[in-house]
Amino acid sequence: MQYKTIQGVDVPEIGLGTYKLYGKECKNTVMKAFDLGYRLVDTAQMYKNEAEIGDAIRTSHVDREEIFVTTKVWHTNLEHDDLLQTVEDSLEQLKTPYVDLLMIHWPNKQYSLEKTMEAMLVLRDQGKAMNIGVCNFPIDLVKEVTEELQIPIFCDQVEFHPFLEQFDLLEYSYEQEFLITAYSPLAQGKVFENELLQDIGQNHGKTAGQVSLRWLIEQENVVAIPKASSEKHLKENIDIFDFELTDEEFQSIDELDKSLRLVNPSFAPDWSK
Repeated sequence: MQYKTIQGVDVPEIGLGTYKLYGKECKNTVMKAFDLGYRLVDTAQMYKNEAEIGDAIRTSHVDREEIFVTTKVWHTNLEHDDLLQTVEDSLEQLKTPYVDLLMIHWPNKQYSLEKTMEAMLVLRDQGKAMNIGVCNFPIDLVKEVTEELQIPIFCDQVEFHPFLEQFDLLEYSYEQEFLITAYSPLAQGKVFENELLQDIGQNHGKTAGQVSLRWLIEQENVVAIPKASSEKHLKENIDIFDFELTDEEFQSIDELDKSLRLVNPSFAPDWSK
């Protein structure tokens, strides 16, 4: 595993996304991932699998200190005191006194962003969230947190793959030194259908998915959290550290159409800002 260092913290470049992993399958998948060398696991209150991930962490041979655990507060739990209580519940489910990264899952204008972030800071000060961040925040909302509220963040987790760009946010992450975590990095399987990604993969003896993950992590400040459950796909997703894209290959992926947004619920923010 290779790492990105953000604000002095080492974060694995590839982690395990766990959306729609439940019960025994979830626990077994996480334990299998740990055995294969994964050290980042991403969950959320809404995923309803924090308990199974906690079981996997507790019974794994890997020390807790070696695992980077992230969870996310659901967008209806952003009132100051609700947030504090629901994170206590998450920690109990995860069977850990702290998470390495706590994020707001989606912005919600019904709640004061300032009050929400104040609650996040309380948890960080208490050592229950080692780092705090946001998820699905377009650049205008990130700037509201970092510039208007003067609260530095560790991460913004967003949909990011060869068919959806986050270049403005990426540029801003360099300026403010925060992490971009790419979810749905394989575009829910659509990368495997793309001829360019297939052709680049053939050049390196890799799949289109491995090329896509490589394109993401070759960008400064970016890590990716592909979801997988089979051992074959878990292995493929971390078998990307033995090749590099050429400048021409990287540029050709940059030039793919970048308008495919796959995750856009009714409560999503205005992505154009």
